[in-house]
Amino acid sequence: QVQLMESGGGFVQPGGSLRLSCAASGTIFGINAMGWYRQAPGKGRDLVATMSSDGRTNYADSVKGRFTISRDNAKNTVFLQMSSLKPEDTAVYYCNANLRDFTSRWRDYWGQGTQVTVSS
Repeated sequence: QVQLMESGGGFVQPGGSLRLSCAASGTIFGINAMGWYRQAPGKGRDLVATMSSDGRTNYADSVKGRFTISRDNAKNTVFLQMSSLKPEDTAVYYCNANLRDFTSRWRDYWGQGTQVTVSS
C-alpha cells in the first residue's frame, strides 16, 4: 500500500509564511510528478503547483512569485513553501503523487489534506 502523509498546515496572519511537507511511503517503484492542490469551502479542487521528476515546475497564476515547490527525490518528499499568504489562500491543501505502485501500474495518489487558514 502507498500513503501520502502531509504536515505543516495551520493558522497564519496575512503576509505570513507556512511550509507544507508530504512524504510518500509504501511499495513504490518510481514517482513521476508530485504536487499540491487546494480546495476552498464550496469550491472545486484546484492545482497549486507541481514538479516533475526532472525538476520542471508548474504554478497556478494566483501563487506565482509567492509559493515555491521543491522535492527530495531520495526521500519521496515534496514541499510547498508559501509566503506572502493572503486570506484567499485559505483552503485544504492536498498532496498528489503520480507513482508506480505494487501493481507496477502508474496511479495517482492523494493525501488526506491539511488545513491552511489565513486570517487576521
